[in-house]
Amino acid sequence: MSVRREKKSRYYRGSRTHGWGRVAQHRRSGRKGGRGKVGYHKHKWTWVMVYARDWYGKHGFTRHPSLVAQRKVINVGELDERIDELLRTGLARQEGESIRVDITALGFNKLGGRGRVTKKLVIVALEATENAVRKLEEAGGAFVKVGGGGA
Repeated sequence: MSVRREKKSRYYRGSRTHGWGRVAQHRRSGRKGGRGKVGYHKHKWTWVMVYARDWYGKHGFTRHPSLVAQRKVINVGELDERIDELLRTGLARQEGESIRVDITALGFNKLGGRGRVTKKLVIVALEATENAVRKLEEAGGAFVKVGGGGA
C-alpha cells in the first residue's frame, strides 16, 4: 500500500459542484422533498410517523367563548392589603369586629388563597378556593357564598 505524501485537499477548489453531482443538485427545495410542510401525507410520511404522530386528524374542540365562564380572581392577601382603602371608599363595611366585603361589587367572582390574612374578614363571593376559606377562618373571618350558605 502506498503512502500519501501530500495531504488530500478537501476544499474542492474549482470544483463547481463540490461533490454534489450536476449543477443545482444541492440547491433549493428539490433536494429536501419540497418547500416547508409539503409531502407529509406522501413521501415524508415516515417522518410524520416518527416525529409528529398527531399531525393529522381531529384533536378535541374549542368551546365558544360565550359559553365559557370567565373567572376574575382576587387573592385574600390583596384584599387584606387594600382593606383600609375599601373602607374609605365605602366598598367594605365594618360589622362589629369583622369587616364585610362583597367582591362581586368590585368586579371579581372568585376568591383565591394566595397571601396572608391579618384581619377578620367576611367575604361575599360566588366561589372561593379551599385555601382561601381556610385562611379566612384561621383569622377569625368567614366566607359567604352568594345566594346561599358558606363554602
